[in-house]
Amino acid sequence: MSKRETYSDTFTGAADRGIRKIIGCDDDDEPARKLRSIMLKVINNELTTRQKEIIMLYYFRGEDTVAIGERLGISPQAVSQMMSRARMKMFRILQYYI
Repeated sequence: MSKRETYSDTFTGAADRGIRKIIGCDDDDEPARKLRSIMLKVINNELTTRQKEIIMLYYFRGEDTVAIGERLGISPQAVSQMMSRARMKMFRILQYYI
């Protein structure tokens, strides 16, 4: 089976908007800054190496799942699955801080 070259994926929904809001928060907003710091610690300490790499490429470098898949040598669908698992793990931990 050949790869689908036209596959493109951008995450939407409340979870994605929440992560983007935390990452892009103002440094003047103290609670948001603390939450961003906690989220970065969760990313660095709780996610697998592959999940961390995918999250960093997607949210901090702005790459889409197709580009990430090509860079890592996996399918865009696998990138999407790993990102979904990583986001769920992040939110399970972050819910104690919110």
